[in-house]
Amino acid sequence: MDDLDEFRLDVAQGELDDLRERLERVRWPDELPGVEWAYGIPLGEMRELVRYWREEYDWRAAEARLGEWPQWTTVIDGARVHFAHIRSPEPDAVPLLMTHGWPGSFVEFQKVAGPLTDPRAHGGDPADAFHLVLPHIPGFGLSGPTTEAGWEFKRVARAFGTLMERLGYAEYGVQGGDWGAAISRELGRLRPQNVVGVHLNLLPGGGATAEPGEEELAALSPEERERTWASWERYRVWARERQGYADIQATRPQTLAYGLNDSPVGLLAWIGEKFAEWSDPRCPIDRDQMLTNVMLYWLTGTAGSAARIYYERAHAAYAGQPVEVSRTPTALADFPRDNFVPLRHVAARTDSVVRWTSYDRGGHFAAMEVPELLVGDVRAFFRELRMG
Repeated sequence: MDDLDEFRLDVAQGELDDLRERLERVRWPDELPGVEWAYGIPLGEMRELVRYWREEYDWRAAEARLGEWPQWTTVIDGARVHFAHIRSPEPDAVPLLMTHGWPGSFVEFQKVAGPLTDPRAHGGDPADAFHLVLPHIPGFGLSGPTTEAGWEFKRVARAFGTLMERLGYAEYGVQGGDWGAAISRELGRLRPQNVVGVHLNLLPGGGATAEPGEEELAALSPEERERTWASWERYRVWARERQGYADIQATRPQTLAYGLNDSPVGLLAWIGEKFAEWSDPRCPIDRDQMLTNVMLYWLTGTAGSAARIYYERAHAAYAGQPVEVSRTPTALADFPRDNFVPLRHVAARTDSVVRWTSYDRGGHFAAMEVPELLVGDVRAFFRELRMG
């Protein structure tokens, strides 16, 4: 524990005053009539979000709430890694590393941390308790900015394995969605002797990315064939209409960074669009929680640094290579409004999926949208592993 430094979030008032002044001086763009979301986040939506951010959102309240989590920083492989470490009151709790994605942060886990660490206090079985480790990915938020190239997700997975070593955890579970899913799965591959189970709410590369052929379809059940066509159709829409942000971040993250780092309204539009489009409208994300997440990018100046993970993955030596199969027991919580439709026969090529649960609501940000469903699925998976 000698390599860990205690951390407390305490933003200088001058930073908040500067933000307010920038929000008051916003220079609004024009907008075509009647286009709604077709060209991006609508002007009316942004005006209201900015008004709320400027006049009603309370950073100090959010800061105090985040401060309830014990937090530390440590240096791993040359990068500063910030994390919350929330130990359960239950002595036999399972250590669980939960990793966020883009455009997220550890703020994503505010609604699940209590039920996971202290199920007894939330009407659950104390045997389902976890000690939570909630890191920021290097380059993101309080773990950023990074100061050298090469921080792709496999390097992050190695760093997080080192983090769990430093915390004294020889065996633990991992959980994540988005980049957190890629990192969690990779950690299960790298350290099968340490990782007892991998829980995902997104399966990287687990959907259709090419039109399914007759031979592939012939081997599937009618239900899986229908799901395969749905997966392909959703991917086609994604590639045509929604892939642009990733292409920019994978090719010109530095050029993008000037706008996002200088304009809080630009940053809010870039991130806020994703929280709106990638979530289930039946499960609205708390506006204050979303703004707290945006604040961590703004206050740390890490919008550009976080975007670099796309560039590093796209330019890594392994880009385009087959994915190594993971032998670690894996669970998937499948939420219907996530960006891609995962397929069992595709997942079988890369993952040892022992639990697959499809839900009737929820989207990409499950911990924020349907925290009770995610908590229940995580509990059930690790309970099954304990029971053998």
